[in-house]
Amino acid sequence: MSSSLPKIAKIMYRKSAPYLAHVQSRSNVGRAEDKVVLKDVSKNYLKSGSSGDATLAVKSLNIAIKKAEIVSILGPTGCGKSTAMNMIAGFELPSQGEVLLDGKPILAPGPDRAVVFQQASLFPWLTVFENVVLGVKCRGVSPDTYYNRAEHLLDAVKLKGFEKHYPYQLSGGMQQRVQIARALISEPEVLLMDEPFGALDSQTRLMMQELVLQLWVEYQPTIIFITHDVAEAIFVSDRILLMSSRPGKVKLAVSVDESKPRGQEFLTSAKFVELQASLLTALKQEVH
Repeated sequence: MSSSLPKIAKIMYRKSAPYLAHVQSRSNVGRAEDKVVLKDVSKNYLKSGSSGDATLAVKSLNIAIKKAEIVSILGPTGCGKSTAMNMIAGFELPSQGEVLLDGKPILAPGPDRAVVFQQASLFPWLTVFENVVLGVKCRGVSPDTYYNRAEHLLDAVKLKGFEKHYPYQLSGGMQQRVQIARALISEPEVLLMDEPFGALDSQTRLMMQELVLQLWVEYQPTIIFITHDVAEAIFVSDRILLMSSRPGKVKLAVSVDESKPRGQEFLTSAKFVELQASLLTALKQEVH
């Protein structure tokens, strides 16, 4: 490796080199149309100190997600949903197996992936507009490039007129809309959403679910949606992956054959009710 690399880059390279060598030794992983692939992925968390065993969060996890597909990962608490998302985001590396984006190993976070967390985590001293553009601004993107896009996104998430407001002046749902706009301004190929609406009331939550589908129609990202809510998973997804209890594996994969975007009438349709009943039964078996 070149000695001209910054010190931090060398550290990251040394940390990821064994994983990279393992990934590069494998071939023909996934299919050409797959955007994100987890192949035989396991994740072990070692306990600190000499007492206790390691925690195996996921074991032999196999997932393939197509470009522009919306996939929800559903399962009981502790089944490894967020662990899988963190490995796709590049926050963690697998203990075994491989995590691929467009056939290449994911070794670190990158602008091709954006994460929307349950809490908006906005900077309270920045306005709505400043929060949205902070990431691209820090990466040196020209204002000529991001300014109009930020305005368009704020209009798309129904925050036009709130550009100069501060986070404390916004409701919880409005703060989440700022976070979604901040995620989309980088034009990510993959949008990772980790229980983004879990803290919202039911009416606001449904409005946000509809908003996600409307934004998908315009921007067409691949969306990986983590949730505990069966109804939410059915409403937003093309496909639902139900994970087993820890260590997590995919127990059941269900397709939602309904065009997007979807309206509230879908919630009372026979198709929705049937899917909800079957998924609740399967989930209940894992919880118990």
